[in-house]
Amino acid sequence: MTSTIGITNQKGGVAKSTNTINIAGALADKGYNVLAVDTDPQGYLTNKLGLENKYKADPPSLFDALKEPTEYQIADLVDNHPEFDVLSSNVDMFRIEQELIASGWRPRERLQMLFKTLEGYDYVLVDAPPSLGPINDNVLLACQNIIVPVEADETSILALEHLLNQIETLEKRYEVNISERAVVISNVNYPVDNEQSDMIAWFNDTFEGRCPVFEVRHRAAIKRSLGAGGSIFGENAEDNDMVDVYNQIASELEVTADGR
Repeated sequence: MTSTIGITNQKGGVAKSTNTINIAGALADKGYNVLAVDTDPQGYLTNKLGLENKYKADPPSLFDALKEPTEYQIADLVDNHPEFDVLSSNVDMFRIEQELIASGWRPRERLQMLFKTLEGYDYVLVDAPPSLGPINDNVLLACQNIIVPVEADETSILALEHLLNQIETLEKRYEVNISERAVVISNVNYPVDNEQSDMIAWFNDTFEGRCPVFEVRHRAAIKRSLGAGGSIFGENAEDNDMVDVYNQIASELEVTADGR
């Protein structure tokens, strides 16, 4: 059974794409077949993985598949990457929310319908856009398992509250259960100041008993790996101590894979 996980937070700049790439890299490094899906119209994940041409390519793309999910197969849209497969975003995705709303036909369930064509993957990681619009709702309903990247600052609390409220609304309306699999505190700078320390404690206290909380420290090697077009598990990646953290996240997903 394929385990599908959305990486989501309405707040921008919390390393959603970076975490998606590195968690996908960690799972692939363990020998799993992994697909990374970029639903963000900005296409950060797509472009960082060296697929700039796909981002600007003519149809068909993810945009077309979300418009008419019964007419496309995921296998026909997937791009190859040395570490894992990628379903790229496309510049046309900037129009998808308007298209979905105007259609009036199951606008929040298109990705779920498209995922019915998934074959051959152990894990699918979906990079969601920094918003609570129809695209993000599609990700939440299609995956029903999420990883929430945050930063150790107070603005993350409000964004998290909005996300959890939206999840509750979707759960009631669609009669589903959307579960947090992990919270990832990104870009932690040590030694931490008082605000960071308080926020790290807040996340650990808030999610105690619900899901694990991981800290990813700011490392230039992570940025350089992205600049080279891959994760910190890629063939040419530099050694850095955050490999252990991402391996722990991947191991947590292994443990909870049967929960889907």
